[in-house]
Amino acid sequence: MNFNFREIATASMILFAVIDIVGSVPIIISLRNKVGHIQSEKASIIAASIMVAFLFVGEEILNLIRVDVNSFAVAGAFVMFFLAIEMILGVNLHRDEKPETASVVPIAFPLIAGAGTMTALLALRAEFYVENIIVAIVINIIFVYLVLKSSAKIGRILGNNGLGVIRKVFGVVLLAIAVKLFATNINGLF
Repeated sequence: MNFNFREIATASMILFAVIDIVGSVPIIISLRNKVGHIQSEKASIIAASIMVAFLFVGEEILNLIRVDVNSFAVAGAFVMFFLAIEMILGVNLHRDEKPETASVVPIAFPLIAGAGTMTALLALRAEFYVENIIVAIVINIIFVYLVLKSSAKIGRILGNNGLGVIRKVFGVVLLAIAVKLFATNINGLF
């Protein structure tokens, strides 16, 4: 086993910024208002399962459909860019579907384990040992679970203005991550 505290901390911070569960609290509260209940446990377990599975077979899946990691990373950067624009400007760029339940879709996938998270996992896999990335995933999923479970309380404490500020700040962070991901991988396409 190659456990390394520094790798775990770095991977955890990267995943925390990409998952951006705190910045997603306004979306979670909106979903809670639409459907009444969010299945926090189910969403967390499914998101963790998707992330761990993608960590091991993600690159093989991309190879199977003949998509290289750089293309996937650039596509993930675009998705993250548009999510950041939504967060910063307060606009809706996607069709707002009426979910019946809020566990697997849209919370576990794509909110938690979306294209940005999967791209980050592939990038982390190239730099860090797998066991350190798995620990980072577990740390983030525990935090995600706690935020999902207490999202109504967080919403009441922060209020609409506080949620708006957090959403915009994390939107800028997500935008910076998207730009860095794009800049790092665009040269690999040519």
